[in-house]
Amino acid sequence: MTVPHIWAGVDIGKQHHHCVVINDQGERLLSRRVANDEADLIDLIGDVLALDSDPLWAVDLNHGGAALLISLLLAHGQPVAYLTGLAVHRASATYRGEGKTDAKDAFVIADQARVRRDTGLLRPGDEIAVDLRILTGRRTDLVADRTRQINRLRAQLLEIFPALERALDPANKGPAVLLAGYQTPAAIRRLGAKRLETWLRARGVKGATALARTAVEAAQAQRTALAGEKTAAAMVARLAEGVMALNTEISQTDALIEARFREHPHAGVITTLPGMGSLLGAEFIAATGGDMAVFGTGDRLAGFAGLAPAPRDSGRVSGNLRRPRRYHRGLLRAFYLSSLVSLRACPASKAYYDRKRAEGKGHKQALLALSRRRVNVLWAMLRDGSPYQGSPPVTLAA
Repeated sequence: MTVPHIWAGVDIGKQHHHCVVINDQGERLLSRRVANDEADLIDLIGDVLALDSDPLWAVDLNHGGAALLISLLLAHGQPVAYLTGLAVHRASATYRGEGKTDAKDAFVIADQARVRRDTGLLRPGDEIAVDLRILTGRRTDLVADRTRQINRLRAQLLEIFPALERALDPANKGPAVLLAGYQTPAAIRRLGAKRLETWLRARGVKGATALARTAVEAAQAQRTALAGEKTAAAMVARLAEGVMALNTEISQTDALIEARFREHPHAGVITTLPGMGSLLGAEFIAATGGDMAVFGTGDRLAGFAGLAPAPRDSGRVSGNLRRPRRYHRGLLRAFYLSSLVSLRACPASKAYYDRKRAEGKGHKQALLALSRRRVNVLWAMLRDGSPYQGSPPVTLAA
């Protein structure tokens, strides 16, 4: 990258952005509100390049409403720096005036890009990584929707049939199918265990015998019909159908994620790490963009995942460590869950975890320590393009 002579800061909005261009003295050369439209953005790029052929662009958002602008800038070979919204907010307090406007925010973004040397440049997105980010984001939303739906279902069922609410887990297919068809003690008693079992089997429910027996036993334990039972039963049926629909969509999304993940060049290496299957591997690619060169070292990747403690010393107090305020929670989740699974699948991970527990660490702390270690292992695997061999490919500190 050549040394920039002007800096273009863009305050990102949904429908409009505001761009401010400054020179090396901090003087404004351009200040404009521009629509989030391809033709208008191309005109803006041309006007900025007319001021100088080597600008540095800076944005405070790297997705969503900024996607079109960033894509156009990268397509025109323009360097784009990214400053977090939090960094811009904190920096704006050091500038004159208490007012907040898009123009001021754009100026702060441009000026911070001018004076700071620690801003990273955005790179063209890996097509597969972008797809995986979309798919895993959708899956996260679906799982959250299913959890809310299940909680509503259980609360509604508790009002009319507490014995059955205690006995069933609506997250599973069988109970959801049962509740979509029968919700009250009287209806289940009338059907009986044998006919209920036949009804469940016809709908592909596994363990139909045990489920039918459990439902009938719960129905025998409650002979009282509670107020509002008919309306509540209808709501339980609708909620159960909603849970089944969400289960189906989650399964379909999982299949799409796995198929797309398998197309990534790192997939074969990532899945050899014990505990890192297709779904968690896809979350790793979605979080990192699939380009390990962006991080430079395994330690920087660990910092991005929130697994590299930051010092918090003051005066005579030293040695305090805390998790960084800024880290990717999805990446931390992927490493944490994969470490949890690896305790059953990988003797080396289990031995490391046991050693940390013997040192006095709690379960969560030991898992985080194991996750930190596995970051370096996976980093070395991807660096060398080599699968997991049962022992770390690099020498790691305890």
